[in-house]
Amino acid sequence: MGLAALVPLALSACDVAKPSAYKAIDITGAEYAQDLGLPDTEGRVRHIAEFKGKLVVVFFGFTQCPDVCPTTMLELAEVKKAMGADGARVQGIFVSIDPERDTPEVLKAYVANFSPDFIALRGSLDDTKAIAKRFKVFYAKVPGKTEGSYTMDHTAGSYVFDTQGKVRLFTRYGTGAESLKHDLLLLLK
Repeated sequence: MGLAALVPLALSACDVAKPSAYKAIDITGAEYAQDLGLPDTEGRVRHIAEFKGKLVVVFFGFTQCPDVCPTTMLELAEVKKAMGADGARVQGIFVSIDPERDTPEVLKAYVANFSPDFIALRGSLDDTKAIAKRFKVFYAKVPGKTEGSYTMDHTAGSYVFDTQGKVRLFTRYGTGAESLKHDLLLLLK
């Protein structure tokens, strides 16, 4: 067999990545970020499967976050609005990484500031640790300048689930509302 005959065989063995149509990171088929299983502000344990037919955008954060968390939630609310009727098919879910300060009452008021249909989830410290591990989310308490005060470092991005409840995308903080809108509309097709 000559060299010319071997080249197509060698190239077919290469796993050449096709460019993604999405602006976010395509994580379709990931074995992590599969389900939630945390209580909402009313105490009802929520699962991705209950939102079948909707796109679900899950963000891990904390209510005392000065910038990343409110910006992310505001962008999601703006995208829902900009999508018109399709925006009703998008469910925003905020998962607290700070259950010590983020009480159900605080969380309910926080997400309501962005959209009346956003849901907030909060578990115990152990629950939070477990779900962060299942979603590969980093978070850590960082001591503040005064005694007893602290802030939280955390992964700044959202997971997007398709209408069948499968994780599809990871959107990095700072990519903007237009990119998110593009991807959500593409997933709804």
